[in-house]
Amino acid sequence: MIKVYFLLGLLVFLGLSACQKDVAIAPSEPRANHIAERSATPQITLRIVGSSTLYPLTKAVAQEFTFKTGHKIILEATGSGGGHKLFCAGPGRLTPDIVNSSRPQKPSERSQCQANGVTESVEVKIGYDGVVLAHGVNPEQKMGLTGLDFKQLYLALAKDIPTDVSKNGGAICAFQPNPYRTWSDIDPSLPRSRIEVYGPPPTSGTRDTFTEIVMQEGARRIPCLAALEVANPIAFRQRAQSLRQDNHWINSGENDTSVVQMIRQSNGAIGVFGYSMLIENSDKIEALRINGIIPNFQNISSGVYPISRPLFLYLKTDKPRTHRAIKAFAREFLSPAASGPDGYLTEMGLIPLGQADLAQYLLAIDRIGSDARAS
Repeated sequence: MIKVYFLLGLLVFLGLSACQKDVAIAPSEPRANHIAERSATPQITLRIVGSSTLYPLTKAVAQEFTFKTGHKIILEATGSGGGHKLFCAGPGRLTPDIVNSSRPQKPSERSQCQANGVTESVEVKIGYDGVVLAHGVNPEQKMGLTGLDFKQLYLALAKDIPTDVSKNGGAICAFQPNPYRTWSDIDPSLPRSRIEVYGPPPTSGTRDTFTEIVMQEGARRIPCLAALEVANPIAFRQRAQSLRQDNHWINSGENDTSVVQMIRQSNGAIGVFGYSMLIENSDKIEALRINGIIPNFQNISSGVYPISRPLFLYLKTDKPRTHRAIKAFAREFLSPAASGPDGYLTEMGLIPLGQADLAQYLLAIDRIGSDARAS
């Protein structure tokens, strides 16, 4: 268990009702072995935004970092997309220093950074995660549902689906609004419970991963959609990734804790979130098998679990005053105490990097500010 060394002060900003509240993390009483280090270092405040999946992990790192260094952290769960937008808004002091992301930065976001003068940043992969689908642990909350495959999920959650999904030879899809209301409508072997899935909003990297992996792969298993991808990849992606808007898929905001509460209050409901949230709430929720594979540490780290993904930090390096603090924060994330085999982040569900990747990203962190010193 992670020891708590910090007093937390909540700092709530206007306009963040759709995301997890900002947390200003302040130092607690110093330990003797950190007094000299902290007193010799000017206090810096770092602003970190981004992924709701990474929010609890980053909060844990921020607490330890703040204790060791005396620097302050303002942490906001805006979603990966919202985080990149804020990060790329400019190089000024009021813009974020770091963005958490549960997906790589998109080319359009890199272009936006460049256009707004954010020309110096460093990508750091900090480990791996899985996107899980889970329901409450009680039998009445599970409703007999133990697992789903990609095709079933596509048919359950797509906004529009082909009119004849069983047709093997059709090369052209004719679409209809999704008619399915219960899982048994899709497959008689599934429970006769209402399709009700609480998932992340469009700003979320978890949603990007879900639509790009689950929905697209599920769509490819329908012959006319597979043909559409060959003929018109853009039209295929649009069809495959468009989620229904009739209260069978419910956008639940960036606060994953609220999703856990929702699915525990609604029999048969399913939530979509990162593996770390499953670990934190293992007494409350239980994961579904996806394509027959259960999400656990071994299956995600080996790549056997089909919805695995890397996690990232993006570090803004154009402010020399914050170089040392940003480097120290990133190194704490990758330290053995945090993401080693027995680290506090590993206990929370982070799948650590391999040794070769770890060495590569530690070197990238060490190089921050080196060009400025050389000039």
